[in-house]
Amino acid sequence: MKIVFPELENPIAKSATQHFSDIDFLSADNLEAAIKMLVTNQADSMISGLDYTSRDVLLAYKQEIDLKSNYFSSCFICKREDRTIALADGGVNKHPTKEHLYTIIEDTANTFQTFTSNQPKIALLSYSTYGSGGKNSDLEKYQFCLEQIKTNHPNWLIDGEMQLDAAVNPIVAAKKTPNSPLKGHANILITPDLNSGNILYKSLEQFGNFTIAGPIIQGFQIPLADLSRGSTVEDVILTIEVLRSQLLS
Repeated sequence: MKIVFPELENPIAKSATQHFSDIDFLSADNLEAAIKMLVTNQADSMISGLDYTSRDVLLAYKQEIDLKSNYFSSCFICKREDRTIALADGGVNKHPTKEHLYTIIEDTANTFQTFTSNQPKIALLSYSTYGSGGKNSDLEKYQFCLEQIKTNHPNWLIDGEMQLDAAVNPIVAAKKTPNSPLKGHANILITPDLNSGNILYKSLEQFGNFTIAGPIIQGFQIPLADLSRGSTVEDVILTIEVLRSQLLS
């Protein structure tokens, strides 16, 4: 198992990669050289972003690597001792269409399930619950995704639109969504746009004491990650663990 990491000399990368004796980490002079190692099968996966902007990393992926999904997206795996959740899309797509949002949900659930082996419990997040906030442009997209996921993945649980507290707090869920299959135990949080997704993931990181993997870049033929330039050693370790689970699946 070989992962190319163009910032391998970065002290954070050096410290994180020492935790994995089963993975060969390969250095590269720049993004272009790292991508070349991927497309020529010298590496199985790639992590970057400690010293490069997300724009540069994503552009390099998009230009050279084939898609396996209809679209590409990102998700964050957020972990602390008592909980592991996936959050999407907080890193790539500003205003996804309903078809794009469906792919984000599907790929995120697969990423989560591959890493944790847990049943996906998907909450479609909003400022309102079941229309309590009135009409908004996201409801049609969410309704489309609800129907498609229930049809194509009957073993997954999905519900929404709903407020965050109803999605993750059983006590609140008993009041606001008593008939929801999630019962306040959502482990996958889907936001309607990039603004809300990015703010939510950084809130979990800064205030919730979560370690954050990624963003994990989804939809490509090769497992990929684009780190935040604020990533810690623990974040990078978790990112590597997620990519390893994808390589082994």
